[in-house]
Amino acid sequence: MAGIENAERFFAATGATIRYGGNRAFYSLGRDFVQMPPRNSFKDAEAYSATLARELTHWTAHSCRLARELGKRFDNEAYAAEELIAEMGSAFLCADLGITPEVREDHAAYLASWLKVLRADNRAIFTTAAQAERAPDYLHTLLTHAEGVAT
Repeated sequence: MAGIENAERFFAATGATIRYGGNRAFYSLGRDFVQMPPRNSFKDAEAYSATLARELTHWTAHSCRLARELGKRFDNEAYAAEELIAEMGSAFLCADLGITPEVREDHAAYLASWLKVLRADNRAIFTTAAQAERAPDYLHTLLTHAEGVAT
């Protein structure tokens, strides 16, 4: 349980606005908030934390954070590239936090769009992996800053 407690502290330190309700998890770029279903709708605390890690990876794309603008590079496949970044970024973040994510039902649905991006651009995996790595790095700086302020 220590991993989940650390994850909770970590997520809180980001300062992200997280709203609860509904049956979908998503990040609203225009309104700059993460929407999460109620915690009790998840299989367990790890499933909740892995989903929140994914949405916080999306949250880092905002112009006041990492300013990911993928349209210039990936054009119509920018959405798929952002989803791949979120998937990889959340995997990196879960590894950092000691959370074991599960395969989700929507992975199969996204796979075709990810493959389209990767086939269209032989360097796409390097670009998305680099962007995915930046997201948890950025989130960790927020924790470091929050801890510095608290001491």
